Amino acid sequence: MSRKGLWRILAVLALAMLVLAGCDSSKILPSDALNVLDPKGTAGEKSLDLIYFSIAIMLVVFAIVMAIFIYVLVKFRKREGITLDRSKYKDHNTVLEIIWTVLPIAALVALAIPTVKYTFDLAEVPKGDDVLVVEVVGHQYWWEFKYPKQGFKTAQELHIPVGKKVHFKITGKDVLHAFWVPALGGKMDVIPGRVNDLTLDAKKAGVYHGKCAELCGASHALMDFKVVAEEQADFDKWIAKMSAPPAPVVTAKEKQGEEIYNSSCIKCHAGMDPKREGPDLTKFGNRQSIAGFLKYDEKNLKAWLKDPKSIKPGTKMEKFDFLNDQELDALTEYLMNRK
Repeated sequence: MSRKGLWRILAVLALAMLVLAGCDSSKILPSDALNVLDPKGTAGEKSLDLIYFSIAIMLVVFAIVMAIFIYVLVKFRKREGITLDRSKYKDHNTVLEIIWTVLPIAALVALAIPTVKYTFDLAEVPKGDDVLVVEVVGHQYWWEFKYPKQGFKTAQELHIPVGKKVHFKITGKDVLHAFWVPALGGKMDVIPGRVNDLTLDAKKAGVYHGKCAELCGASHALMDFKVVAEEQADFDKWIAKMSAPPAPVVTAKEKQGEEIYNSSCIKCHAGMDPKREGPDLTKFGNRQSIAGFLKYDEKNLKAWLKDPKSIKPGTKMEKFDFLNDQELDALTEYLMNRK
């Protein structure tokens, strides 16, 4: 391939990357779903402050370097009829060498001071009765959220009260993951056999998108979760709803679905039992999504039950292709009514 052809290919790739970078994700996710530049929590605000401060330092350094560069280009440019007498210029200037050695060090120290301070501030474990504690467990490829004080757990959807510090105790079940909620700030490694601490808060009610930020396998990109930040009254209602027994089975179809669930699903999805590999489905009817990223509706739930691996490669859940349409309808109705 000629050099000209190679440059054309590189130009096309660069243009494609520029176009894709501007794609609108609002059809799939909220507009602020992954936006670290519009933080809604204390950790995110402090991180953004450091980003702006570091950019300001870099711009100042860039301006100084460019000013010197332009000055040298203009002063020492080659001009017709003029010959520079190089003997008048020194090989080095001790004062300048000291200045451009000290200034970068000063810039690094200036950036290090707030960075270290914020690091210690955010690493401090909050104490008090008003602190909500949530235990987070990363699985391939889903998230488990335990509320130890409240006595229940859920999956894929994390509820927190607005304006209150939430202390996350984070660990992993299988491989390395990373817990990250861009709009709230903070990114924490999820390591099997180790518990890491992270404190976040939400200053505004809303639904914030969470991601796994560590390559963990085939469905890493689909290991999403939602953080629902609610006012205290709404959060208390959610806690009461999750703590109450599930709605009773009423219709004959639901009863059939319950029988299928007890014979085929309960071995992996049995409430608070830590030995079970699957998420707790006790209040599955209250979810806002299926598998963490699919819209919560009957069509998507049936597609997931039929062949989950075609939707989320590598998932440990087996397909329920042994059910006929009537049995699948019954199981779907039972799960969606577990509220």
